[in-house]
Amino acid sequence: MTWIYLVVAGLFEVVWATMMKLSNGFSHLGYSAATVVGMILSFGFLALATKHLPLSIAYPIWTGIGAVGAIIVGLVFFKDTIAPVTWIFIAMLIIGIIGIKVTS
Repeated sequence: MTWIYLVVAGLFEVVWATMMKLSNGFSHLGYSAATVVGMILSFGFLALATKHLPLSIAYPIWTGIGAVGAIIVGLVFFKDTIAPVTWIFIAMLIIGIIGIKVTS
């Protein structure tokens, strides 16, 4: 269950980052409120995960899920563009997340 908490925490990190973008500098109340709710849920699930996982494992995986998720949301919903060489580093980030999970 601990790993599920960690994945959910990472997904809510993507949610709050996306809502923050949509809030347009916190000028839209609904998106601003969704940002805060997403942050609270993200931190709350991370706190649950760190009850049983070491911080040195939980935090990098949490931020990695958030980073990769934000990249995907940016590409799909905001039509962000990424330099081709950047994909190498995204792949290395994903490999790192998997490596941390497998070796923990």
